[in-house]
Amino acid sequence: MWTFLDRYRDTGLLLLRLGFGLSFFWYHGYPKLMGGPEGWERTGRAVAHVGITSGFEWWGLAAALAESAGGLLFAAGVFFRPVCLAMLGVMTVATIEQLNRAVPAPEHALKNAFVFAGMFLVGPGRHTLFGQPGQKPKGKHQKRRGLPS
Repeated sequence: MWTFLDRYRDTGLLLLRLGFGLSFFWYHGYPKLMGGPEGWERTGRAVAHVGITSGFEWWGLAAALAESAGGLLFAAGVFFRPVCLAMLGVMTVATIEQLNRAVPAPEHALKNAFVFAGMFLVGPGRHTLFGQPGQKPKGKHQKRRGLPS
């Protein structure tokens, strides 16, 4: 019944990437990035829950970069699968950190982790920054132009 919408699959992936990626940049990554060394250290303390006991400022900066640059790259569909893995890692640590709070609230980070895991498998779709909107899907053994997904 709804198969007529199949032709909009790539447009749906574009909409998801733009909304999710730009929101991630604006509401998660950018504020963390602007938090400076004190904010990075505070964010980086989350890795203590997975046994890492030093370098909190560096881990916080890494999370801020993954969420800010990663959000923009996710939206653009560029370096898509590596970005999904990096952000999945950040969301996994965020979920674990949330579970260790006095009042746990892991649902947001956990949902984000599932989105990144699913999008890692699905891929960015055809409408990416370096893709051509009208290009036909390539065969199994043909190389794609542009940057890797």
